[in-house]
Amino acid sequence: MCLSVVATLSILGAALPASGTGVAKNLIVTPAVRASLLDAGAAYHQLPAKDYVGLAKGMTYYALDVTTKTYYAAAGLDPSPKSLQAQVGAQDDGGYNLFVRAEGAKKWKIYNDGLGASEDATCPITIPAAVLKVWAWKLRCFPPLP
Repeated sequence: MCLSVVATLSILGAALPASGTGVAKNLIVTPAVRASLLDAGAAYHQLPAKDYVGLAKGMTYYALDVTTKTYYAAAGLDPSPKSLQAQVGAQDDGGYNLFVRAEGAKKWKIYNDGLGASEDATCPITIPAAVLKVWAWKLRCFPPLP
């Protein structure tokens, strides 16, 4: 079984306060979380999960805003070479998603953030500063590029 470590610059499991803005805890993407993100992302793009082979390597983040008891995740979907629709959908503005789920909720709310790295892009949601800090994100809604 392979577990992905996310936001490698953060201390795993540590709750870190951001200046005046609550507390967030960086979390490990377990196989169950990975599957839930993949299923939710595929459904958001109106495709079956089998049209994707997983989440984009090095681009998956997961955290809990301890203050609001809200989970945040960010991930790109890795399209299957057998699905032209998934390949096209994962390009450009369809290539990255933000996920939000209240503690205890079963379903993720998904936001398309494929243009988040663009200079003039606006983030579809406000990610709390504490979450951005544990993810080591400099931009408000897109991870550091590898």
